Amino acid sequence: MKFSEYMMEWLYGKNGYYATYKNIGKSGDFYTAVSTSKFFGGTIAKHIISLVDEGFLQKDAVICEIGAHHGYFLADVCEFIYTLRPELLSSFSFVIIERFDDLQKHQREYFSESFGDVLKLTHYKSLKELTCNNAFFIANEIFDAFPCELYFKGKSARVENHEVMFDEQDDWVKKKAEKYHKDRGEIAVGYEEFAQEMASAAKKFEFMSFDYGEMQARPDFSLRIYTKHEVHPFFEEGLNRAELFAKSDITYDVTFAHVKDAYEEAGVKFVEFKAQMVALVDMGILELLEMLKEHADEKIYKQELEKAKMLIMPNFLGERFKMIKFRKD
Repeated sequence: MKFSEYMMEWLYGKNGYYATYKNIGKSGDFYTAVSTSKFFGGTIAKHIISLVDEGFLQKDAVICEIGAHHGYFLADVCEFIYTLRPELLSSFSFVIIERFDDLQKHQREYFSESFGDVLKLTHYKSLKELTCNNAFFIANEIFDAFPCELYFKGKSARVENHEVMFDEQDDWVKKKAEKYHKDRGEIAVGYEEFAQEMASAAKKFEFMSFDYGEMQARPDFSLRIYTKHEVHPFFEEGLNRAELFAKSDITYDVTFAHVKDAYEEAGVKFVEFKAQMVALVDMGILELLEMLKEHADEKIYKQELEKAKMLIMPNFLGERFKMIKFRKD
């Protein structure tokens, strides 16, 4: 089978890694910004409110997270909206795009525990099901979870019994590799369709996404497997892929130029690209921490400050992760 099919089965098949609920954080296979600090979602909430104030977002806009896992991120956004501008909690519509029923169930339960009947959460299995006038879309670590093809010096990969062979001819993959100046590495599959679906879902929107990678393509393979906070390069000698298949996360660095091109081809305007550290500071994470300092016990403030530092410190998530933003007016 093609490598993208193999990766789809690994992550999204009937027994795939993302098909059922998994712990993220200390007890899981990896950390995310969401599992690190509530102030990640809090900073996005502050930004959403600024979009209302500038008139880009209406008070009845759809706030939509794509690929929400447990639902912590959107719940954190909602919690901070309630703190900062409570009336918006009842006027906004909150949506999660989630293909898996098991994860939808966990998300509903978490929102019910967190907000009771105060907040209504709507699920769609894909962006194709959503139609609205005005929206804010948010995604954390979604583009690295798209399937990819593997490319090496003009040939694409296929997989047999978890062994990879570069002997396929795929003109689409080859063209993308040439466009992004790669003679080897990963070529993501599905960005174009995803961008088109979002462009069709809302007449006017802003979309913000956080992921690891760079604007320009890496010159090598970045494909790797995360299991219990250990990282294994996919081509590591002696790696038992059969044993890890569907039981661990498989991911790669995002080529943001590919994301940018996909959205621009869909008629959506690229706004900015910057390190997570810079993006969160620009959107007001430090002001939120100052508010906490004024109103909370010093011990709580110090605990939250240490967690938030992990989001913006260059040696943790601050520099490695990037934010990319798009708008459709």
